[in-house]
Amino acid sequence: MLYQAQMIRTISLLMFFGLILGLAGCSSLSSGFKDPDVHLIEVEVVRAKLLEQRFVLRFRIDNPNPASLSVRGLSYNLYLNEMKLADGESNARFTVPAKGHLVFEVPVRTNLWRHVKPIVKLLETPEQPIRYRLQGEVKTGFLFGRSVHLSRNGEIIPGDFIPE
Repeated sequence: MLYQAQMIRTISLLMFFGLILGLAGCSSLSSGFKDPDVHLIEVEVVRAKLLEQRFVLRFRIDNPNPASLSVRGLSYNLYLNEMKLADGESNARFTVPAKGHLVFEVPVRTNLWRHVKPIVKLLETPEQPIRYRLQGEVKTGFLFGRSVHLSRNGEIIPGDFIPE
């Protein structure tokens, strides 16, 4: 009889915690949730050799919600004039405060050797702008969450980075 009472209590506790987790998941999917804004704020060249280039992409994520936002990672694709330069994932986990922001870094490794001819052609006229496009997805939520898609387009002028 004692064993049966313990089993019922254990099952009741498991059901209670399951209900609490389920409600927490539902609340993050409610219509009051606003997608965070994600901005690429800086690209830092860490190392540039012939066969491998390393960069750090710095992002700023702004949380417009009245509750803190858990981030579980980021996947991205980076294009230069429609040439895919890099893609990857970051499994960094962090929390953005309510109505606040956070800057986070994503390391990127690429090999521009296979794109050397088109890139040299683009750099022949350093005053001409070069289009870039960053596409990605930020995974939010603690256990269950949503994916926030991001897409940024812009132009860089190579001549602005060449010292005189």
